[in-house]
Amino acid sequence: MECRVIGMWGGFPKKNGPCSGYLIQHEEFSLLIDCGSGVLPELQNYIDLNDINHVILTHYHYDHYSDIGAYLFSRLVNTQLGRVAEELYVYGPEDEGIQKQVEDVAYSRFISFNETNQLDIGPFTCTFMRNIHPVETYSIKIVCDNKSIVFTSDTSFMSNLISFAANSDLLITECSLYEGMDGEGSGHMNSRDAGMLAYQSKAKRVLLTHLPHYGDLDDLLVSAKNQGNQHIKLAESGMLIEL
Repeated sequence: MECRVIGMWGGFPKKNGPCSGYLIQHEEFSLLIDCGSGVLPELQNYIDLNDINHVILTHYHYDHYSDIGAYLFSRLVNTQLGRVAEELYVYGPEDEGIQKQVEDVAYSRFISFNETNQLDIGPFTCTFMRNIHPVETYSIKIVCDNKSIVFTSDTSFMSNLISFAANSDLLITECSLYEGMDGEGSGHMNSRDAGMLAYQSKAKRVLLTHLPHYGDLDDLLVSAKNQGNQHIKLAESGMLIEL
């Protein structure tokens, strides 16, 4: 199993720097986690859009899902041209508006999930945990061949995350704020929170993501590592993690 970081900026994309998007692959099966602003053009540097099998959206803030509309149209056109014959499945929290948006486009289907569900998608087993965020949002655990990837998506710190991410081979944790900043009101973690999660969960490798557009990002890394886990890096667009 491998994970390619497509984008990792919080809120809005930078020039040539997309928001949240992660390509998870194993034995030619491809799963896209989130499809935020700027993800679709960057994604095509690494995979043909027709070769993605399924998409999971963690929630419906623009920096996590806004490019899905364009992607649905891509699959419609390419299906009509005979370049792809497989329906596109989009998974996300239950939402009538999003379901209509997806299923109004031919060759696409929407399937909702919540924290009680286990989804077996190709070679991946996916489970979910409800986050603390202004809209319904989920952390995801993806397991394949005894390897695990946990993506927190957007959330303030909560103790349940520690057990959810326990001993993960790769933890992708949001890190929207600098140490000393309070993320509870906005439903985000600061660098100390992310570092505590990395240390207490005993994650083997950690990426800080959902990064802020201000300040010195290296300060996030120093703060997170100071909590005890030294296997932490800043996510970068194009970064490939092989498990």
